[in-house]
Amino acid sequence: MEMKPLIIGDITVTIPIIQGGMGVGISRNKLASAVARQGGVGIISTAQIGYDEPEFAKKPLEANLKAINKHVKLAKENSNNGVIGVNIMVATKGYEMYVEAACKAGTDIIISGAGLPINLPELTKDYSVKIAPIVSSEKAAAVILRMWDKKHNRIPDFIVIEGPEAGGHLAFKKEELDNINDIDFDKEVKGVIKIKTQYEEKYNKKIPVIFAGGIFYKEDIKRVFLLGVDGVQIGSRFVTTVECDASDEFKQAYINANKDNITIAISPVGLPGRAINNAFIKRTKEGRISVNKCYKCLEKCNPATTPYCITAALINAVKGDVDNGLVFCGSRTYKLDKITTVKEIFDELKF
Repeated sequence: MEMKPLIIGDITVTIPIIQGGMGVGISRNKLASAVARQGGVGIISTAQIGYDEPEFAKKPLEANLKAINKHVKLAKENSNNGVIGVNIMVATKGYEMYVEAACKAGTDIIISGAGLPINLPELTKDYSVKIAPIVSSEKAAAVILRMWDKKHNRIPDFIVIEGPEAGGHLAFKKEELDNINDIDFDKEVKGVIKIKTQYEEKYNKKIPVIFAGGIFYKEDIKRVFLLGVDGVQIGSRFVTTVECDASDEFKQAYINANKDNITIAISPVGLPGRAINNAFIKRTKEGRISVNKCYKCLEKCNPATTPYCITAALINAVKGDVDNGLVFCGSRTYKLDKITTVKEIFDELKF
């Protein structure tokens, strides 16, 4: 088996590895450009991307839009003409403005999940940007494909299938994630591949499928390629690199993690998410952590009733206060034991 380039319309990705978008502040221009230089796709997470901008405390939206422009342009400048994309959550308050800012900044790709990006084609119609939904089931893929076809007369440029071993927010029930071995996710992957072929035939255009969640070794990539996917998305492995935008303390939390302290937490928006079971997670189980300030990050979050402020928790983590922060991670984070480089990871995974 040979690793082949990933073709996304008129974009050729030499190494079919997409770096997962990790917020808040984990994957910004430094990590994204480093991945792009190695021939993969570098992804910037727009989730509270401007957390360290001077105006963020008073004007978070303005700070985030400014930071999207800054980080996309920096990543493009430092990528050696590589491919740079952004990950924008549908659940983001002001989603449309985030999409517009990314397009204007010159991003090559927009990947969008945490909800169904039904209107993404309309929002990007005036730009040449490639767009892709994140789905976690054949059913979700069918909805997106049908709606984009019917409403916008187009199809995705590619599809990201996020499995139950991924980090951060997940589109699975907590009971499913607690019994992860009972999930036959290969069946969902094959289902997505089957249904998208109907639309490929209609539009005479290929829709590459990218698998995300639990990819750690070269053998993992080969296994999912045999299912018929065209590329993989990897997040956690890139956290413990020199180039990752997170603090050293955040990276060390990954290195210190063991299999038993990776848990499923419930976020303020009700979605389960995989994270390191630290002092903060334990506090959330003891009762509500009062919210003194709202950063207006998510559409369905009410500061008066939310169990904790996810923005504050993620900012604490990325800055290095991991005991008071939410440290999202993938299922195999416990296998990480040292700081490495993006190049070393690519060298290890290529075949």
